[in-house]
Amino acid sequence: MDTFVELGYTGASTLKIATRAQVSKRELYALFGTKQAMLAACIADRAGRMQLPTQRPPRHRDELETLLAGLGAMVLREVSQPGVIAVFRLAITEAQRAPEVAETLESARRSVREAVRGITEQARSAGLIDPQAPRDMDVRFLALLWDDLMVSLLLRLREAPKATEIERRAKRAAEEFLRLYGPSS
Repeated sequence: MDTFVELGYTGASTLKIATRAQVSKRELYALFGTKQAMLAACIADRAGRMQLPTQRPPRHRDELETLLAGLGAMVLREVSQPGVIAVFRLAITEAQRAPEVAETLESARRSVREAVRGITEQARSAGLIDPQAPRDMDVRFLALLWDDLMVSLLLRLREAPKATEIERRAKRAAEEFLRLYGPSS
C-alpha cells in the first residue's frame, strides 16, 4: 500500500511492489493476478482494520445519542487518517481504469452505512426515532457527520481533524440527527 500511496497507481510498478514486499514478481502475480487486484487487496485490508461497534440496541434517547456519537467518532478518526485519504484519492484516480478498486472501497463504505442503518432501525423499533422518518437515515447521519470535511481532505485543503474536533463533530451530528428524526412530540 505504501508503494501505491507514495508513487500512485501508474508509478507503482510490480517490481517496486515486489521489492518492497520482499517477494518475487512471480509470487505477487500468483497471489493476486493483476496490479489492480493488488491495489484492491490493499484497500480491503485497510478497510478491514476499521472495527465497527457491536452493542446492544439502545433503549433510551441518551443511549442512542451516545452510540451514534461513538460510531461517528470512530468513523471520522479512521477514515480521516492520511493513509486512508490517500486510498480514496487512488480509488478516484483509478476508477475508470480499474473499477474493482473503487468497488472495493465502496464495499467498505457500505459496511459503515449498514452499521448506522442497523442502529437506526433498532432505534426506530424501540420508538426512539420517528416511525415516519425516511429509510435512508444512515446516509443522512453520515452527511451530518462529514459535512464538507471529506472534500476538503481529498483536495488537501486541510489536515485531518484532531481528537477534540472529531468528538465535537460526532456529538453534534448525533444531536442534530435526533433533533431531526427523534419521535415527534
